[in-house]
Amino acid sequence: MPESKTRRKNPKPQGGGGAGAAAYDKPLPKWYKPVMFGLMLLGLVWIITYYISQTLFPIPGIGGWNIVIGFGVAMVGFFMTTGWR
Repeated sequence: MPESKTRRKNPKPQGGGGAGAAAYDKPLPKWYKPVMFGLMLLGLVWIITYYISQTLFPIPGIGGWNIVIGFGVAMVGFFMTTGWR
């Protein structure tokens, strides 16, 4: 039975790697994680406050839109997790 040939791998560049690699390897600022987790928790607390206060708080005049605001704030925090390294 014939044996398959092995593929040659392209050698990785030995140079600096270009501007894209340098931007990707940069560490996150120190404020990134606290803001990310803070937004997730703020959204959760917003929704919990809305339900516990029987729709009187955090903003009484907008009713069910408080849920949308709470989920929106939390989703911004969750979207920030895609950039977390």
